[in-house]
Amino acid sequence: MSVKVKEVIDALEHFAPLPLQESYDNAGLQTGLTEAEVSGALLCLDVTEEVMREAVELGCNLIVSHHPVLFRGLRQVSDATQVQRVVRMAVQNDIAIYSAHTNLDKAEDGVNYKIAERLGLIDVTPIGQCGVMGYLSAPMDSRFFLDKVKEVFHCACLMHNSVLPRPVQSVAVCGGAGEDLLGEALAQEADAFLTGEMRYHTCMGHDEEILICVLGHYESERYTVELLEDILAVEFPHMPLYKTEINTNPIHYLY
Repeated sequence: MSVKVKEVIDALEHFAPLPLQESYDNAGLQTGLTEAEVSGALLCLDVTEEVMREAVELGCNLIVSHHPVLFRGLRQVSDATQVQRVVRMAVQNDIAIYSAHTNLDKAEDGVNYKIAERLGLIDVTPIGQCGVMGYLSAPMDSRFFLDKVKEVFHCACLMHNSVLPRPVQSVAVCGGAGEDLLGEALAQEADAFLTGEMRYHTCMGHDEEILICVLGHYESERYTVELLEDILAVEFPHMPLYKTEINTNPIHYLY
């Protein structure tokens, strides 16, 4: 049975309605025609030129990403920037791009719930505008907790403040650039707070109060692709789905 791009969009927006997105965001259809029949869908965090080439090689005419490729408006479409080149490639190859971003972060069972699931948290509930809080099944030594986080999210480098002198059990989570949720995590008396990015001064003054874990933006959202796959595989079991094999993380680490 054939599936149209607009049907995929409807399924994604049923799970993560566009009105949930933040005012600065540009989730939704980025390029392409909604009446086109889907030959295959490639799922990714970021749409880069490599990802575009991967879609072409796989015969996919739909890319579903987490981060919007058109985050800001374009004044021209040439080859001056990666975004412009991606848009040109999408148009030239009749590839539709759809992005589910902060709406997917904030949706029930969305990105932050996937992070909590990977950590094995239970009794997970939303906190603040875009985060969740849950509990480890048993208290864990804070050093062991850091080791667990590093392993689960494949972090080459895990940044954190001073190790807590007490065990960790309650954990607040906000994937991506989620430092604004730290205040809510403190108000909820969480033992630990996980996010992808945090500024230097925001980390200060919380030693022995809360264990701050900064995974890296890409690392904190690496399982978003699995979430997209879960949504679409149920709705369209016969539609070819592919998870990108391209690591689009722009940050590299010197070991």
